[in-house]
Amino acid sequence: MPEPIIFYDLPRTIDSGEAWSPNTWKTRYTLNLKGIPYKSVWVEYPDIKTVMLKIGALPTSQKADGPHYTLPAIYDPNTKTALSESAEIVRYLDKTYPDTPRLIPAGTDALHAAFDHAFLSVLRNDILPIMFPATAKKLPPRSAAYFYATREVIMGGKLDELAPPGPIREKYWSGIREAFHKYAQWLQADGTDKLFFTGDKIAYADVTVASYLMWMRAILGASNEEWVAVESWDGGRWARFMEAFKAYEAVDAGEDVVV
Repeated sequence: MPEPIIFYDLPRTIDSGEAWSPNTWKTRYTLNLKGIPYKSVWVEYPDIKTVMLKIGALPTSQKADGPHYTLPAIYDPNTKTALSESAEIVRYLDKTYPDTPRLIPAGTDALHAAFDHAFLSVLRNDILPIMFPATAKKLPPRSAAYFYATREVIMGGKLDELAPPGPIREKYWSGIREAFHKYAQWLQADGTDKLFFTGDKIAYADVTVASYLMWMRAILGASNEEWVAVESWDGGRWARFMEAFKAYEAVDAGEDVVV
């Protein structure tokens, strides 16, 4: 039996203890779908670089002030491999654990890369003003301060002023709904009503969509009226879609990182 993979995730919400990050959920769903044993390590935002350097994970991008490190990341003690970036992680797990369900089917790497770009291109501008402020309020103090500082630079303004109740917020939600309607149209491109992008089995494209839906549910709350509305879109498609992922939502207790 292989040793558990160490999975580095962002801190859970302070109110309900939810794992929330869409990017790290891509890896958590991947591990759960594959049934690969793992242990979560919760890492506060200001500690990410230190932890990634410690395990030998490469930066995920270069910025003006130097290498930039992000989560998710894993360390596989069975192969002594450290990896960051969710797409790299799923490709590694597909290759290294071939007896588990393959999430990027053979010959679809390029299509999955294109999907990821297309998916975000129609969603990003509307979902971030809604979800960034809500997420910041749910983080522990050190991570919240980091999140506010970095995301306000990205958004070019105060997070708490991005989507106040009223017409501006409604406009963003309308854009999010239009994005998910577009995804529904992609799923129906061949004239049949499929639940998953590659047919009757979950693939990594589906994991990507589920991870963003999980972000909304975890941060807004399952009973929040805005989330309930999301579930009803496209004839309840997204409620059915998330029901198919329910068996893969396990979150272990894990442990806080020691820096």
